[in-house]
Amino acid sequence: MKALFTKLFGKFKGEFFTIPNILSMVRILLIPVIVYLYCFAKNYPLTIIVVAFSSLTDVVDGFIARKFNMITDFGKLIDPVADKATQIALFACVSINFPIMLIPLAVLTVKELGSLALRTYVYKKTELVWGARWHGKVSTTIIVLLLVLHLVWMGIPSTLSLVLVGASTIFMIYSGILYTLEAFEMLKKYEKF
Repeated sequence: MKALFTKLFGKFKGEFFTIPNILSMVRILLIPVIVYLYCFAKNYPLTIIVVAFSSLTDVVDGFIARKFNMITDFGKLIDPVADKATQIALFACVSINFPIMLIPLAVLTVKELGSLALRTYVYKKTELVWGARWHGKVSTTIIVLLLVLHLVWMGIPSTLSLVLVGASTIFMIYSGILYTLEAFEMLKKYEKF
């Protein structure tokens, strides 16, 4: 087990315990709490507070990483994993009250599994790790808006809900295409050296 861990994460030795990376791990640990509060306790106000705290850790970890030069390759991996895992969990929770959320949930899950496979392949071939791009950030902003509105506004009009679901789904697909093209560009450049 130790050998496998070293093989997978040996490159990141010394990068795990930075403040931004710890905050990303905290976000991952908050996911079961969010699921429990929303799905089982049905405590929606407390769910919103925990989601807000989770979102705050995301903003703070990005600020600290940039401001204090704590950007690491491990952080480039763990931060999007924390973000996407939280989004997938929230889509699954909110779909209990809004079944239409199953559409962006399915698209996001497929996109992120594909992205993970692609990132892993690119890393194996090039040892390069790339961070978020503008289209990924816009996609995340739309997803967060969609989720927050459905968390705090149980009576959201179905037309508005449908428009937001459509916009987030379309932009997720667009972002996935751009990330795929970028991965192939990275592989092409690497093969030239």
